[in-house]
Amino acid sequence: MSVYTNEDRFSMTAERYLAKHHVLVYIEDSISQLLENRDENPKINPVKILSEYFTALRDGNHTMFREYTFIHQTPHNRASFVKLFWKCYRQIGKKGDLLSIQEYHSLITLLCSDFPFEIVQKTARIILLDDALDCLISFTDFIYAFQTQFYYEEFLDKCLEMYQSMIQTQSSPRNPVVVPSGTDDSKIHMSSHHPGDGVDAMQYFRAVYPLCDRVNYSTPPTEALKEILFNVPRVSFYGFLMAIAKSDAINEHIGRLPPKSEILEGPEAEITSGLRQFMREHFPESEIGPSVSKSRPSSESSGPVDMNNSNPVAVKAPAAPRSRSVSRTRAPARLAGTGQSSLTSRHRKRVVSSDESTDDSDDDDDTDDD
Repeated sequence: MSVYTNEDRFSMTAERYLAKHHVLVYIEDSISQLLENRDENPKINPVKILSEYFTALRDGNHTMFREYTFIHQTPHNRASFVKLFWKCYRQIGKKGDLLSIQEYHSLITLLCSDFPFEIVQKTARIILLDDALDCLISFTDFIYAFQTQFYYEEFLDKCLEMYQSMIQTQSSPRNPVVVPSGTDDSKIHMSSHHPGDGVDAMQYFRAVYPLCDRVNYSTPPTEALKEILFNVPRVSFYGFLMAIAKSDAINEHIGRLPPKSEILEGPEAEITSGLRQFMREHFPESEIGPSVSKSRPSSESSGPVDMNNSNPVAVKAPAAPRSRSVSRTRAPARLAGTGQSSLTSRHRKRVVSSDESTDDSDDDDDTDDD
């Protein structure tokens, strides 16, 4: 499976193989499903039921309407659920609709009724500043950030712990340090970096590298992390998350969503009549997805992340009057005079209504280089 590392399966022990691919999880779940179906219909064919179960598992069609504990249990389940969400609601992106995080959570709960709101909230923090979480998000921005947060949840939690530890260590030297000089005079030294500037990217890579390639949780490919962190001097945590969400190599490694240039292509997914009826009742303006906003969507990038461009996420404030909202930059700003870029910048972008345009909107200059 593409969701795992390229470790040779024949070199693994039996225990590691079972743990890595969660074989026992699916065996137990398939037997549980079989017993439940047999209670309802004693005449069912067990072989047919098990065959249908593992066919759906192979094709990634096994997570719809399942409980959160099952969807969250394995990397294959998580990636399959992200793909299911994309297939069911791709039409939202085609229409250019922007939704709030509450609306995205409502759509997710149509597929998994007990899906926690916290994960959707963390997804929004990859795209928006903490004080702008009530802003609207385009479908394309949301789906890749959601994949990053949901699929790599444990890895990202540990990366946050590492980052906070480095920030605390870095902030301590900012207190004045008196260095004895042999005279009555004293020299005061201050750290040249503020914690808000992020941390040294190379040091951060060395801190997160031991977390890679674990059996008990998924991690991005080491080479992709090198590509992100070796090309910038400093990095903030949310700049790090943003770069992961924009990485074509990491998206390909997970193996469920197409490249960003193709995310809105393809036919409308076939969904259940009950789900379609719910959508029509709650979002009557749309055939399948909601049409809550006529504002222009964020600019879409067809190539890999350009570490030298600033391309803020375009959002529309929910209030009618013109206002300002803050979003995280979708790519870092170039450091003046160094030829390097930083993942720590934040920019403000003016939000306008659908019948207005600005002269200072950012063009998408993402490169097509791998």
